Amino acid sequence: MSGMEGDKYRSYLHGEGELNTNWRYGGPPNYDIVNKLFEDERTKVWPPGSLEEKVQNLVKSWEMEIFHKASLEKLGGGYNPQLQTSLPEELRCYDPEKETDESSCKAFVTTFPRGFAFEVLKVYTGPPEIVLKFRHWGYNEGPFKGHAPTGDLVEFYGVAIYQVDEGMEIGRVEFFYERGELLGGLLKGAAIDSSAMEAASSCPILRNTG
Repeated sequence: MSGMEGDKYRSYLHGEGELNTNWRYGGPPNYDIVNKLFEDERTKVWPPGSLEEKVQNLVKSWEMEIFHKASLEKLGGGYNPQLQTSLPEELRCYDPEKETDESSCKAFVTTFPRGFAFEVLKVYTGPPEIVLKFRHWGYNEGPFKGHAPTGDLVEFYGVAIYQVDEGMEIGRVEFFYERGELLGGLLKGAAIDSSAMEAASSCPILRNTG
């Protein structure tokens, strides 16, 4: 992977290789805020150069690319691929079939203005099939789907499988986690009207995912 100029944890953000990159939101994202959340609240600090550190940075780089690079079609963008459900349509508080990549990203960036941090808790197997346990977390400080923010910590744990090639490029990905752990924490706030939702989500800073 290329060097991580400008970000301690993510590759493919800056440098000559990104001069022709088509960014979804006008330019490369800035992860300073979510990096601070990650560093303040992570439960593991992996040794430099360890397999765990390399895998964690690999996943952070991959998440950055699928959210922010318009020309990349790895699983699409936003959270839709990770929030698929077999629930009947009338029971879906978040319906990935009705969300676009952009609306999905906007919804979660609005509710997590400080970002949605990610850490690797354990790596069970190394490449070419990386199996890991992860934690994702953030603070519900913005509205979500008609519900007011609570300010509470929202987190979930899961297992992921990443198939990588010899160059450590991610090909196929599978996630295993309980989506209710994420969505349930975002629906605790009181119901609010659509005008309040629109005002909160009009901020163009789609930067701090991953």
